Amino acid sequence: MAAAGALRVGLCGIGLEAYWSQFAGLQERLEGYVATVAARLERPGVAVVNLGLVDTPQRAQQAGRRCRREDVDVLFLYVTTYALSNTVLPLVQRAGVPVVVLNLQPEAAMDYDAFNRLEDRTAMTGQWLAYCSACPVPEIANVLRRAGIPFHEVTGVLNEAATWHEIEEWLAAAQVRAALAGARLGLMGHYYSGMLDIMTDVTLVSIAFGTHVEMLEVDELSALVAQVSEASIDARVRELEASLDVQPDCPAEELRRAARTSVALDAFVARHELDALAYYYKGSGNAANEDTMSSIILGTSLLTARHIPVAGEYEVKNVLAMKMMDVLGAGGSFTEYYAMDWNDDLVLMGHDGPGHIAIAEGRTKVRPLRVYHGKVGRGLSVEMSVKHGPVTLLSVVEDAERRFKLVAAEGECVPGPILEIGNTNSRYRFPLGARGFVQAWNAQGPAHHCAVGVGHVAATLEKTAALMGVGFCRVC
Repeated sequence: MAAAGALRVGLCGIGLEAYWSQFAGLQERLEGYVATVAARLERPGVAVVNLGLVDTPQRAQQAGRRCRREDVDVLFLYVTTYALSNTVLPLVQRAGVPVVVLNLQPEAAMDYDAFNRLEDRTAMTGQWLAYCSACPVPEIANVLRRAGIPFHEVTGVLNEAATWHEIEEWLAAAQVRAALAGARLGLMGHYYSGMLDIMTDVTLVSIAFGTHVEMLEVDELSALVAQVSEASIDARVRELEASLDVQPDCPAEELRRAARTSVALDAFVARHELDALAYYYKGSGNAANEDTMSSIILGTSLLTARHIPVAGEYEVKNVLAMKMMDVLGAGGSFTEYYAMDWNDDLVLMGHDGPGHIAIAEGRTKVRPLRVYHGKVGRGLSVEMSVKHGPVTLLSVVEDAERRFKLVAAEGECVPGPILEIGNTNSRYRFPLGARGFVQAWNAQGPAHHCAVGVGHVAATLEKTAALMGVGFCRVC
């Protein structure tokens, strides 16, 4: 039985019923190939709905209905041999989910000498048909395009590493799409006044990504803060000291205040079953809310590291980017331009507020702030650099033509001096150079925030955009 929340992957091999009685062993051979793909797709967090070998329009209709009954998220259509397009169309129409066509030959090439030594020409045809996956793909593509049904394709060899690398990217992209479609995004407070670039239509967020948006009150979180016990504060202080590098000049009372808010945040997130949170609130003139909002960073950083990304400044689009990166295992830390280092041809990027401490280079420092980053109150903040090595930047950008597009860039986080001001802060080098990257990135019209994650995952993000039906641009 599939685990709750597992990605549900439909797998369907397609063939032609007329062949089975004509070519002995062909059906069983192709069914074996489908079973091989099913076994490689199955893993923790992924449930494979194996529809078997579909070879008639009637069976195609039945398979499409089964996709609906079993709530399939994505359909891998494995073309094992020649198959009629009238077998494919009713299946994908009824399934109603993104389709990835697998055009996989069993081996890199036929053994021509062995093949031509066969004395039985019927056996020769049966052998050839087992390698005939490429033949009907243009026919299938033609019909799906005319039907207005988007599809994607992997062409390669069944057990080839490069083929499976591409399939794994599609699988990861499907996981991101499904995660956002099932996610509950909490929005607490209001937009940062004057930041027109980050303001977005949350109805379009639900339409484009399927994400549920829950409007929340800071007052509720403040009420939970008031209910936290001293024992819970003590326990959270110990957790903070174990997971973070608390600097000696951090006042004990500030650490306890941050711990108290962190405990309340956990309860708040659990109460609303949140998968992500974006927040901003001035708290001016209300002592309880001022206390809550000026002690929130350590708790939101812990949540982000536990796969519940939190974005400050009510950054709806960017918390979606952070969630996408987190589902891919890349992290996804809140960031923006800080400065440019023309001597080293680098871009310095970081942000105040939550940091993804799980992708930090070394232990994340906790520093006290006399002024809470120009906002009301004072408190503690986190200072970290992203792990040195390959990184990917992701921005969810509003797009006039397709509502949203994903903009990605690959680069490298490199060691060197950072601004020790109690913020996340990293040094990034890009293939385009600092000037070229900044100009190319800005040309896409992003908001000034983005998400940074470890590793190079732009190819998977491109597939994610394709499955979501949004635009994509890779800057570098």
